[in-house]
Amino acid sequence: CTLDSEVALRVGGDFFFDPQPGDSPVKLVLIAGGVGINPLFSILLHIADLHGYQEGKGNGYKMGTVKLYYSAKNTSELLFKKNILGLMNAFPGKIACRFHVTQQSSQICKELQPHITGK
Repeated sequence: CTLDSEVALRVGGDFFFDPQPGDSPVKLVLIAGGVGINPLFSILLHIADLHGYQEGKGNGYKMGTVKLYYSAKNTSELLFKKNILGLMNAFPGKIACRFHVTQQSSQICKELQPHITGK
């Protein structure tokens, strides 16, 4: 997004992302806190699958980029962090994530450091 861009936000309710072949690509921003990552992680996996199909078969899916912002008290409470890092590595420039921790007291592992902000 850029300054003055119009965005749509949805809080609560049903969570799904179901693009169809031929749909215009969209840029998604997913925002999660704590265990609220569960439905958004499913969406992230679906997007990764569609990116894989797009690269392998050219089946009509035109996927945009996705940026996940995910916050928890500390890195041990960041669910699916290794899977998310794997998706970012598998689809660089297409899937990105910024982790945020609010009460981290121990050192953050090197693997997470480039992707994390917080105290």
